[in-house]
Amino acid sequence: MRRVILVAVALATIGLLGSSAGATTIPLPTPSPSPSPPAIPDVVHYNFDGMAPLADVTGNGHDLSPVARHGGSLSTVAHAGGSALTFPEPCHDEPCPRIALRTVTSDDLNPGRRDIRFGASVLLAGNETTKGENVLQKGYSARGSQYKLQIDGAAGHPSCVLVDDEDPEIHVAMSTVGVADNRWHSLECRRAGSALIILVDGVRSGRTIVPPDLSIDNRIPLSVGGKGSFRDNDQFQGTLDDVWVQIAPLLGK
Repeated sequence: MRRVILVAVALATIGLLGSSAGATTIPLPTPSPSPSPPAIPDVVHYNFDGMAPLADVTGNGHDLSPVARHGGSLSTVAHAGGSALTFPEPCHDEPCPRIALRTVTSDDLNPGRRDIRFGASVLLAGNETTKGENVLQKGYSARGSQYKLQIDGAAGHPSCVLVDDEDPEIHVAMSTVGVADNRWHSLECRRAGSALIILVDGVRSGRTIVPPDLSIDNRIPLSVGGKGSFRDNDQFQGTLDDVWVQIAPLLGK
């Protein structure tokens, strides 16, 4: 089994030292993690471990099933005491291997106007980026509504996307930092009212405003690693772990 070795790099604090004797060291400011919102149970969570790696470990029954074409397949690597899934390598000569993981469609996965959080851990090398590859997605921007976490461009900048039921405008919160550096990163999209933010390793790195009444409600399955197995499926090409979705509870429940 291929193993992923994580190397922890200690970053020394850099100070500014004055020229006079007894001058004090002033630390440079560093980004602070965004505060965590109130705890909400996961609607779905996939850790890709054990004998049923595609099972929804919340017990809510939203298990994943693969859809594949042209020999698309997955492999596992060791990660964080368990396993992670590696998707097909980049391919530039059609027909290319493609694979995605999909749930059965369910209203439980539609937030409507409620707040929603979703995310994953990703490992992506610099040669595994494309103009857009999907980590997780429910719905399409061209019709209906959508929430999505994707990674864009050669620099591998993650972004969060929301599209309303009625208005086709695409709302994107793009990260200012890239993640295609062959290291593990945790990504999170967080919609709270009219704010949509993206967090990378717990630190806010992008934000946009969305209509406060934006609603997401569609009959499309949740998909992981791509939209499907068809051409131009926005195939993810790195390694994924800990994919999850949380939706704020309905009022009165």
